[in-house]
Amino acid sequence: MLSKEIVELSKQHSVIRDIFEFGMKRAKIVGVENVFDFSIGNPSVPAPAKVDEEAIRMLQEEDPVAIHGYTSNAGVLEVRDAIAQSLNRRFQTHYTSANIFMTIGAAAALGICFRTLIDNPEDEVITFAPYFPEYQVYAQGAGGKLTVIPAETSSFQIDFNKLEAAVNEHTKAVLINSPNNPSGVVYSKETIQKLADLLERKQKEIGHSIYIITDEPYREIVYRGFEVPYVPKYYKNTLVTYSFSKSLSLPGERVGYIAVQSEAEDFEDLLPCFIASARLLSYVSVPALYQKVIGKCVDMTADLSIYQKNKDIFYQGLVDMGYECVEPGGAFYLFPKAPEADAGAFCERAKKYDLLIVPGDSFGCPGYVRVSYCVPTQRIEKALPLFKQLIEEYK
Repeated sequence: MLSKEIVELSKQHSVIRDIFEFGMKRAKIVGVENVFDFSIGNPSVPAPAKVDEEAIRMLQEEDPVAIHGYTSNAGVLEVRDAIAQSLNRRFQTHYTSANIFMTIGAAAALGICFRTLIDNPEDEVITFAPYFPEYQVYAQGAGGKLTVIPAETSSFQIDFNKLEAAVNEHTKAVLINSPNNPSGVVYSKETIQKLADLLERKQKEIGHSIYIITDEPYREIVYRGFEVPYVPKYYKNTLVTYSFSKSLSLPGERVGYIAVQSEAEDFEDLLPCFIASARLLSYVSVPALYQKVIGKCVDMTADLSIYQKNKDIFYQGLVDMGYECVEPGGAFYLFPKAPEADAGAFCERAKKYDLLIVPGDSFGCPGYVRVSYCVPTQRIEKALPLFKQLIEEYK
């Protein structure tokens, strides 16, 4: 007999994936050029040429046993050191390889953090709407729960009054995502400092450590006038979860890491616990080849300037039409308010124009929709008149 929990989870379809699959079917009918799929966050710019060059060089020149063999559970030592030194140059930290644990993307990094911190069903991780829906799955997989603070929709910054009331003796971590999926909002320095101050106080009141887990796959995609604060500089009990999926346009290679500073209260136990948690997730190391490739390309990014251009065109275009939208400071998403209360109904109406967008309900924010603009710029320009026709139906 199958696990009831897993059978139930299998029935919980990803709305994003469902819309993406609809788009592929629709493209076969009307042509791919006539379907405007803004549903999925798959980078639209290629990885730097050096990524492929390094992979080819390693396959041709280096020891096949080393390239294709097992690595240490924590990751290739020189890769961890390269990541540590890169972070030190950028953020004036003092990491070494001992502070870096390699993971299969940010998803595994988050899952490992949840498994490491959650001890019983009453334990919780707090996060803020709108949030990436898989956070619920990670909490479920760790045997705990995700507590969601409702969105402060005027800015999508943190509602500290609600957070203050939510933190309790079962709180193990507060999970933040900045730049945010789905809103694109970046938490300001003031927000991060206030969060750090609140949690420092709460740790003393409750009598145990409360971690900040910062989910940062979009850290390098930040726009003019915005800055992404590096959270460990504000709060020592921080677990940074990162993926090279967006910065290097390598979502399919599944390489990420957890970074934790030596000053964290449980530092000596954390790395062994990450290894144990990864074993519970049924993997022992990250594929060797692309760990090594990333070690050679760690200071590089894909050409991310296209997202600034797309954001400027799309955001201003929608606002000029009358859509309500908080300006994104990073990532590659817009999160406008639907012109009717039922965002799902609005997204269904958008399909009439072959506009594929995602209702915000699964992100914990009903009444809003996510629009992903990691697409060729001409697709946005061609779609804008259709968005105008769509909103005109509500006037």
